[in-house]
Amino acid sequence: MKDQQYIYKPDNLIDSEPNKFKVSELKSEEMILNLGPQHPSTHGVLRLEVLSDGEIVKDVIPHIGYLHRCFEKHAESLPYNQVIPFVDRMDYVAAMNSEHAYAMGVERMLGITDQIPKRVEYIRVLVAEMNRIASHLIAVGTYGLDLGAFTPFFWVMRDREHILRLLEWASGARMLYNYIWIGGLFYDLPVGFEQRCREFIKYFRPKVKELQTILVDNKIFIDRTANVGVLPLDLAINSGITGPMLRASGLRFDLRRVDGYSVYPELEFEIPIGEGKMGQVGDCWDRTHVRVREIYESLKIMEQCLDQLEGDHKRTREFDPQAIVPKKIRPKAQELYVRAENPKGELGFFFRADGRSDIPFRCKARACSFVNLSILPEISRGVLIADLIAILGSIDIVLGEVDR
Repeated sequence: MKDQQYIYKPDNLIDSEPNKFKVSELKSEEMILNLGPQHPSTHGVLRLEVLSDGEIVKDVIPHIGYLHRCFEKHAESLPYNQVIPFVDRMDYVAAMNSEHAYAMGVERMLGITDQIPKRVEYIRVLVAEMNRIASHLIAVGTYGLDLGAFTPFFWVMRDREHILRLLEWASGARMLYNYIWIGGLFYDLPVGFEQRCREFIKYFRPKVKELQTILVDNKIFIDRTANVGVLPLDLAINSGITGPMLRASGLRFDLRRVDGYSVYPELEFEIPIGEGKMGQVGDCWDRTHVRVREIYESLKIMEQCLDQLEGDHKRTREFDPQAIVPKKIRPKAQELYVRAENPKGELGFFFRADGRSDIPFRCKARACSFVNLSILPEISRGVLIADLIAILGSIDIVLGEVDR
């Protein structure tokens, strides 16, 4: 026994096997390459195991398991209202959107959705769309960085900083907000917030146009992304792909329209889709272009929310954003799935309540980054290794949500 070594290899870890490709089975011209987790283009702690024939990718396997957040186990050991800070830490660049989805789910279980004040709903949509813009700026800016364009990255980080400062003013935190509460909000918007938002919109709209011209419509960028990583619509649907990736493949599917949650049915905005202007529908360029066009639509939504907050639903002294926040959250025994349109796709939460406890019996997160990443092998076979980086960047993942 003393000569034997016990190696702990849990069966439920995706990366429990060191490598999926076997060296003994390689042909003479094949190689196994590892990209990441130290590679600057793998967007966090992700390892891509690549089977290559020279510069051609024959197959690729994403390995995750380096950033496990244990979100679901945390959620099943805490009261419903104390889970929100953990929701923030999944997609940490779009925390407001994730909070919105989670809060709506618990409110539906409690049957208080119709009681949420309209001012609260407009504030929720306002901050969620601000966070959507911030997320898309990170997606587009880091994507340019992956492909060698440094300057646009500095631009988007500069403009994203304006959004983070506004959200910090409202919530007290830069990225992990705990602002959207079950039944309401942590606090009403600060005095002067609406005016500052309008100033930001006026400043930012020309900057988006500048980003479009310098990066997305740049000939070098087009040559690197057009006709690369084409995702056919039928494959996207069958694989459960959602968000800008699905819309870039040509389907006008957005949960803000399809499910019509919160006050989105009252707002006017377009759903951009990929049209194959520079290459094929569903390629890397289309995915980037859709995200940039969504920034314009989010600015429209912000303006409409501000109109409502300064008009029919303006601030009053007696308004309390915590008026219907439950002191004890104990839903009836039930199962419920709720979903929302996050910047990266459909974020869903499945709840099972036992009717006796204020702690979820089961809380399962359907993370859009995890599902979207699963398509990487299908759209990467036969491409150049340099194009593999372009494809990965176009998916726009956050590893906190992938390995939740």
